[in-house]
Amino acid sequence: MALILMALVLTVFELVQYSRIRSSFPPGMRIAGVPVGGLNQESAAERLVQAYGVPVELRYGDAVIQVKPQVVGFELKLDEMLAAADLQRITQPFWSAFWDYLWNQLPTPKSVPLSATISEERLRTYLKNEIAVRYDQPPEASIPLPGTTSFQSGNPGTVLDMDRAVVLIEDALRSPNARVVNLTYSQVKPPRPSLVNLEVLLKQIVDVSGFDGVVEMYMLDLKTREEMNFAYRNGEDLAPGIAFTAASTMKIPIMTSTFRRVSEPTPQTVLDQMALMIEQSENGPADRLMQNVLDLNLGPLQVTEDMQAIGLANTFIAGYFYPGAPLLQRFTTPANSRTDVNTEPDVYNQTTPADLGMLMDDLYQCANNGGGTLTAAYAGQVSQAECQQMLDFLSLNDIAVLIKAGIPEGTRIAHKHGWIIENDGYLHTMGNAAIVYSPAGDYVLVIFMYQPVQLVFDPANVLFANLSRAVYNYYNLE
Repeated sequence: MALILMALVLTVFELVQYSRIRSSFPPGMRIAGVPVGGLNQESAAERLVQAYGVPVELRYGDAVIQVKPQVVGFELKLDEMLAAADLQRITQPFWSAFWDYLWNQLPTPKSVPLSATISEERLRTYLKNEIAVRYDQPPEASIPLPGTTSFQSGNPGTVLDMDRAVVLIEDALRSPNARVVNLTYSQVKPPRPSLVNLEVLLKQIVDVSGFDGVVEMYMLDLKTREEMNFAYRNGEDLAPGIAFTAASTMKIPIMTSTFRRVSEPTPQTVLDQMALMIEQSENGPADRLMQNVLDLNLGPLQVTEDMQAIGLANTFIAGYFYPGAPLLQRFTTPANSRTDVNTEPDVYNQTTPADLGMLMDDLYQCANNGGGTLTAAYAGQVSQAECQQMLDFLSLNDIAVLIKAGIPEGTRIAHKHGWIIENDGYLHTMGNAAIVYSPAGDYVLVIFMYQPVQLVFDPANVLFANLSRAVYNYYNLE
C-alpha cells in the first residue's frame, strides 16, 4: 500500500512539474535565433525585443555609427512568431506528451524563423541623409605647382556603396548577434584642376620665362567641349582674338579647301603636293594646289571664302606665297581692327588661335564621326575619309619643336607650325596648331607668340614646349 501511495505522490509531483513545463516554451526552443526555452509568452517577447532592439553598429572608414532599428523601419512580428511557437506546444496531446516526459523523451522543438518588416525606403533615406552626407569624403582636385609645368596630385574621395549597404544592414537587423556592419565604399578619382587654375599656371610659366611679348592660347577638350582662350602680355591680360600672321599654319585651310574640291579617290599628284606642303612645309606646293585645284588667279580668295563659310571670320589668305605675288584683296577683320594690341600681322595671311582651333576641331569631328561644321557647310563635298586623310597628313609633320616638344615621345599629334623671317631680317611671330591624342583625352591646342623687336627662336621654343607640357600634364595627372 505504501508503494502505491508513493507512486501516486511521485506521479502527481511529475504531473505538476510537467504542467509547469508545458505552460512555457519547451527547453531548446528558439524564436528568431533567440533561446526562449522555459519562458512564457510575455518573457519570450521581452527577450526578443531586447535582442533585436540592440543598435546596429555601422563602421565607415574611421567612423562608428550606432543605428537604432526603429529608425530604419525595422519591426518584429511578435504575435506571429509567438503564435507559431505556441502551436508546437499545444498540438501534442497532453497525456501522451506527459507519458513521453516521464520516459525523458521530450520532443525536439523546431526553431521559429524571424518574422519582421524592414522599410527599405526609410533605410535608404537614412543612409543618404545621415551617412553619405556626413561621412562620404569628396575628392580633392590636383593643384598646379607655381612656376612649374606640373601638378600636385589630388586625393581620391569615397562614396558609400548604397545598394551593398542596404543588403548588409538588413542582414544585421535580421540577426540577434551579428550586429556590426563594415560599410563598403568606392573611391572617386580626384578631378582635374579647373581650367581657371590651368590658365593661372600657364601665365605663371610665361612670367617665369621672362617673355615680354604677346602670347595667345586656345585649348579645346574634344570630349567635354570645355575651352580656354586667353591672351597675355608682360603680366597683363588682353582680350583674346588677336590677329597674327598665319604663315605656314595657313596651309591647314589650304588643305581643307583642296580636299573640298577634289573627288575621291584623291589624285596622286594632289597627294604628292599635299605631302610636300604639310610634311615639308614648302610654299611652292601650296601655291600649285591653289592654282591647279582652286583657281589659277584667285585661289587664295577661294580659300578665304571657304573659311568664312564655316565661321572663321578672322582667317584669310589674300595672295600666293611666291615672292612678289600680288595682293588680291585687302581684308578687314574683327581681329585686325583692334586698336588695343597690334602684332603687325601680314596683310597676305592672318588668323587667330581660336579660328585655327575651331578648324582643327571641325577636322577631328568630321574624321571621328562624320559630323561637325565641315560636313554641314560642305555637304557632300568633304567626306569622313578625307578628313581622316587630312589629319594623317598633319600627323606626319615630324618636327620635334614647339607643341610637340612638350609631349612624351610616341604621343600622336596632328599639327602644323608656322613662322617667317620678316623684311627686317628678324623673326617676330610663331604659331602652332595641334590636336594632341593623349592617353587621358584628346584636345586641340593652338599657341601664337609675337615679339615686336625680335622673337628669339630657342627661348621661344622652350616656352612653347613648357606651355604644351603643362597642358599635357593637366590631362594626364600622375
